[in-house]
Amino acid sequence: MDSVIAAAGRALRGGDPLAALNQIALREDPAGLALRGIALAQLGDLTRARELLRRAARGFGPGARVERARCLAAEAEVALAARDLVSAPHALSEALRTFVAVGDRENAAYAALLQSRRLLLLGRLDEAESACAAVELGAAPARLVALAALVTFELALRRGRSEEARQALALAWRAAARSGIGALRAEVEQAGRFLVLPAARLVTAGEERLLTLAEAEAVLASPDLVVDGCRRVARQGARVVRFARRPVLFALLCALAEAGPEVAREALIERAFGVRRSNDSHRVRLRVAMGRLRQALRPIAELRATARGFSLVARGARAVRLLAPPIESPESAVLALLADGEAWSTSALALALGSSQRTVERALSELEGAGQVRALGRGRSRRWLSAPVTQFSSCLLLPVSTGVGLGSERSGDGRGE
Repeated sequence: MDSVIAAAGRALRGGDPLAALNQIALREDPAGLALRGIALAQLGDLTRARELLRRAARGFGPGARVERARCLAAEAEVALAARDLVSAPHALSEALRTFVAVGDRENAAYAALLQSRRLLLLGRLDEAESACAAVELGAAPARLVALAALVTFELALRRGRSEEARQALALAWRAAARSGIGALRAEVEQAGRFLVLPAARLVTAGEERLLTLAEAEAVLASPDLVVDGCRRVARQGARVVRFARRPVLFALLCALAEAGPEVAREALIERAFGVRRSNDSHRVRLRVAMGRLRQALRPIAELRATARGFSLVARGARAVRLLAPPIESPESAVLALLADGEAWSTSALALALGSSQRTVERALSELEGAGQVRALGRGRSRRWLSAPVTQFSSCLLLPVSTGVGLGSERSGDGRGE
C-alpha cells in the first residue's frame, strides 16, 4: 500500500477526516475514491460520499471481490446514516457473503452489525435483537464492540429494561474510550442522557411525580394494576391488556385510574367523548363503552357501577396506578403509540387516537422537526416510526486496510486496538 493511502486511512481511523482529505483530495484511483467517500461521510456530505464509494466499487471491478465488498459495506452504512433503508440490504447481504466466503471475520461482524442496526431503524426489534446476539465479536476492535453495545442499549431502552440498558451503555463507554474516536465517545455520552431524563409521570390520588426509566420500570414490575399511558396498555404482573387501537376505552381507563376510586358519569363522558353537556345518547354510548372495557379488563380488574358513576378495582386488592407521558400533548400521544417500534400510517394513528388525520399530521410535523420521529416511504405507503435513541455515526465507517483503503484496523503502522 502506498504511504499516502496509509496516512489517510490512519487519519480516518482516528476520526480526523480533514487530515485524510489533505492527503487524498485529488486521488482518482479506487482506493483514493473510497477514502474520500468515507471522509466526506464523516463530515456529513452523505450524497457525495455515496457517489464516490460507488465509483470506487466500479473501479475495483469484479476481480477484486473483497475490496469491492468493503466499498459496498461502507456505502450501505452511508445509506443507513442517510436513513435510506431500501437500498442498504442488498449491498449489505452481498458484502456479508463475500466476507464470510474469504474468512474476513472482522468485516463480516461489521456487516452483520449494520444489518441489525437497519432492523432496529425499521422498528423490527425482535429481529434486530436476534441478529445482534448472533454476531461473533471475539477479538473485534473496540469500535465494533461499541457499536454492538449501542444496539443492545437501544433495544433495552425501547423495551424498558433499565439495568440491561445501563450495562450496555457502560460497555459502550469503555469500548469507545479504547477506540480513541472522539465522535464515538460523544455519541455514547448523548445516548446516556436518556437514562436520566424523565420517562413518565406517576399519577396517584391526584398527585403527580416524574419518573426516570429505572423508576418507571420498578412501577411496572410491581404487583399493582398499572395503566401505562406511555405504551397504551394495562398490566398486572405478567398479564397485559392492550388498548393501542381503542382510544375511547383507553381514555375511560385513564380517567378511572387517575381520579378514582369513583368517577362520575359526566366526567367520564367529557373525557371520552369531548362534550361538557351530556345527553341520553352520550349516556348510552358510555354504557356500551364501559361494557366493552369491563370485558377487556376481566383478567386483571373489575369495573363496578355506582350510584354516581363507575369505579375501577384491581384484582387481589392491589392499588391502581397511572403512568402518563412526561408531558401531556397531542405529540406525546403520538409518541406513545410509536413507542412499540412498529411503523404506523397517518390514518392508523388518527384512528387509534380518535382524532382527525389533520391533527395527527400537525403533531407528526412538530415531532419530525424536533427529530423525534422519522418517515419511511412516500405517498400512501408512507409510514412513521419513533426516531432511534442513538444516531447512526458515520465515524464507524470501515477504516483502512492494505491495498483497499477499507477494512481491517491493522494498517501500515502495525498497530491495532
